[in-house]
Amino acid sequence: MEYTLLYIIMALGISIVINIFLRRLGISQIIGYIFTGTIIAYAFDLRAVSNSHILGLVGEFGIVFLMFTIGLEISLAKMGTMKKEIFGNGLMQVSLTAAVVYIVSYHLYNLDVKSSLIISLAFALSSTAVVLSHLKSSKEIYTPYGQKATGILIFQDIAVIPILILMTVLTNEGNESIYVILQDTFLSAIFVFGLLFIAGKKLMTWLLHFSSSSKLDELFMGSVLFIVVSASLLAHYMGFSYSLGAFVAGMIIAETKYHHKVESDIAPFKDLLLGTFFVVVGMKIDIALFIENLGLVIGLFFIVLALKTAIMYVLLRFTSSKTTALKTALALSQVGEFSFVIFAVASAGGLLDDSLAQFLVLVVIFSMVVTPFFITRINEIVEFFIKEKDTVTDISFLTTKKNHVVVCGYSIIGKFVAMQLDELDAPYVIIDNSHKHVEEAFLDGREVYLGDMSKLAILNALHVEDAAAVIVTLDNLEKKRLICETVLQHTKNVNLIVKVVSLEEKEALADLDVTVIVDGKLEVARVLVERMLTCQLQY
Repeated sequence: MEYTLLYIIMALGISIVINIFLRRLGISQIIGYIFTGTIIAYAFDLRAVSNSHILGLVGEFGIVFLMFTIGLEISLAKMGTMKKEIFGNGLMQVSLTAAVVYIVSYHLYNLDVKSSLIISLAFALSSTAVVLSHLKSSKEIYTPYGQKATGILIFQDIAVIPILILMTVLTNEGNESIYVILQDTFLSAIFVFGLLFIAGKKLMTWLLHFSSSSKLDELFMGSVLFIVVSASLLAHYMGFSYSLGAFVAGMIIAETKYHHKVESDIAPFKDLLLGTFFVVVGMKIDIALFIENLGLVIGLFFIVLALKTAIMYVLLRFTSSKTTALKTALALSQVGEFSFVIFAVASAGGLLDDSLAQFLVLVVIFSMVVTPFFITRINEIVEFFIKEKDTVTDISFLTTKKNHVVVCGYSIIGKFVAMQLDELDAPYVIIDNSHKHVEEAFLDGREVYLGDMSKLAILNALHVEDAAAVIVTLDNLEKKRLICETVLQHTKNVNLIVKVVSLEEKEALADLDVTVIVDGKLEVARVLVERMLTCQLQY
């Protein structure tokens, strides 16, 4: 288009002004980007190009880079520890939600079988872009509800693949059998994952090593972009989503020593392209159709929100506390961006009526507009509904603590640290974001609280600035680093003591001003030699 550059500059300027204003009101910038898209579409009569393949592709790469950064947080080892959240909670949530929405669509709204099935599968998905953006920016991704929400979202993104395969089967006119389609997909998956994890891992590590050793930031950044885009294109070429390839690439890099630098360098690209995605979402809003069906759109949204929240809450109550279950359920109660893809493919394949597809798109957009308003206030909402306070989570009365020790983590090492502090009769408090560990410490009669030490509110409540020392006993390197960074930003006047289990971990924390780094293996070796020297040699 002749005025493409003008449209881009105007969109950038409008989004800046709107987001500055919304920021002062404490409203998410996602709303600003969506409003920008709507303003641009109507001001320059661009509604006709809002469904442009190129524009949609640019917007989709915002999700690609978001999934890449999530992959950086979740290595294969960590995915193994999250298998219950991903493949347990995720499978149950998608299955039960889809089943309930199908029953409502088919019996209550009298839609046909295919339309009901498509709507049920689309509405079972939540917004990766909105929820994970909030969890990462608020650092709540490390909280119990953040971990459960992340696991379910990962499964939902994986579930998009079989959903699209099913739609291919439904629109198939007999040229290919279901068996052939499933076989081709399975072989493609083996090829993609095999290529990325075997050959791709070596290539990625080699490329990042030499680009980082060049001491040129632009070469390192170029290498990262090459890796992300290449993995995305490979996955797409083999019939999967762009974001799945990027997610796998992130998981591979998460197991290298470069993942912290990659994550910080990629953040501006992810945020910029994610903003573009929401601008494209805003351009899809048909104001006239929305006003005409305002009551129906809002009503259907609240029905979906109530259904998804109730289903997820009941599902998660079997393994989580009331607070964690309700927070997770509310965070995932909206309809996600992949619904746009599902409705577009269904409409193009004749599986869904065009007018119904447009109406459903409005419901999804309204869902994504409303979500940032309440997702940032989930804690207040949950506290309103759940009045009881767990004694291990209420830190509000810690007003007189001074010269105390803060022990972060109550796993095996944390328990031994607490025992040693008891012998010294030293005052201490334990903080852990695992309900299981907190309950164990509570039963042991220790002063313990549930919380995430990477959040400033928790540091303030624990009076870290007045503490004699902070001892970090966690095993997860990412959490350890995040906690150390937050503590050091909060105060420099504290002894920060961190446990590491390898030379790689020690090097990963070397750039931080940690008071003491205790290498577990080195200390064991020292104690062994000391014990040897005190032994009486037998002749």
